[in-house]
Amino acid sequence: MTSQTVQLDYDKLFAARLLAVRARPYLATALYALHLVGSRGVPTMGVDRYWRCYVSPAFVEHTSVEELASILVHEVSHLLRDHHGRSERFAREHDLTDPAQRLRMNIAADAEINDDAFGDGLVQPEGAVVPAALGLPEGELMEDYLRRFRLELYTQDMAWLDCGSGADGRDREWELGPQGADGLSEQECDAVRFRVAQGIIGRPGDAPRGWRRWAREAVHPPQPWRDLLGAAIRSAVSGPGVGEDYTYGRPARRSAGVPGVVLPSLRRMPPRVSVVIDTSGSVSDAELGSALLETAAVCRAVGDRRDLVTVLSCDAAARVVDPLCRAEGIPLMGGGGTDLRSGFAKALRAQPRPDVLVVLTDGQTPWPASRPACRTVVGLFRRGGSRSWRESDPDYVPEAPPDWARVVEIG
Repeated sequence: MTSQTVQLDYDKLFAARLLAVRARPYLATALYALHLVGSRGVPTMGVDRYWRCYVSPAFVEHTSVEELASILVHEVSHLLRDHHGRSERFAREHDLTDPAQRLRMNIAADAEINDDAFGDGLVQPEGAVVPAALGLPEGELMEDYLRRFRLELYTQDMAWLDCGSGADGRDREWELGPQGADGLSEQECDAVRFRVAQGIIGRPGDAPRGWRRWAREAVHPPQPWRDLLGAAIRSAVSGPGVGEDYTYGRPARRSAGVPGVVLPSLRRMPPRVSVVIDTSGSVSDAELGSALLETAAVCRAVGDRRDLVTVLSCDAAARVVDPLCRAEGIPLMGGGGTDLRSGFAKALRAQPRPDVLVVLTDGQTPWPASRPACRTVVGLFRRGGSRSWRESDPDYVPEAPPDWARVVEIG
């Protein structure tokens, strides 16, 4: 019987999907969201970005249920990990357009998936690309692998590989496209990813480390901390009441309703910002350098008015307040213990008082008991989980910043 006359064996595919769900229950939502489409154009199996899985009838006929289950898990992993979107971004950033580079992306995406995809109920399909076949370590992302290998003689045996546009972002002739039937919308795709991620986080012991990492980022996607800090500062300096004062230079419009009485009008002034930098011994030189860079960013947030920004270095005692116009010579003195309460107090005693207080610290400090009389943004230097807050006390965990502060992790 030729491949042109073979009919797709859906019963075999459904049995394979059931086996895949039993082996990887945390992927059940995604596996059942995948719409199976028989296609004689696809070499083996491939997916598009709309969650259609194209299956060659001849391939299904000659492949065991166990291998089909593993391949279904592999293909749905491309979609869950957004390999099509990531490939397109990588291609734009590195100006990659030819099909050979798309093949390289498919190989790198496969290496990301296959390093921990098999075993525990799933067999490894014949010809599966694993990092060891590329001479690369396990546990890395597609982008990492792309930067570390090129198409060489040893990759010629992988030229048959074609997991569809869901793996590398390049549309295929055998795909139905955005207008085809049974495709998922972008919102539906995101909903599937979120449900799968929730299941993995709820039962983390069932999933490999790579899937747990993916789930954390799917539920709480990383955001550029510089953008977050800038947005927090801009929000603080433009909020209601910031930089506002009354003036009799222009009477209020309500004065016309009160004959003989001159009412002041509300005038918006440029906001004043005070930056408190933690210079205690627990803050590294690199973090101090980062603090100075963020101080310059604060200046840009208030329209480059350096005269409106002051800088105060503080460890257990508050130091001299320096205007930003002398930023090149700001002395970041300190090195002892940390108690930023003195820095808060000195900044708030300044005349004129600041409208916004920005604190750059590692968080290893007591905090004021009451809310300051101005908006407060805390830039918290991020510390890795393996780094102790105190060498003398590995179990020490600092007090979290208070709820009244807008907190952004730096680094």
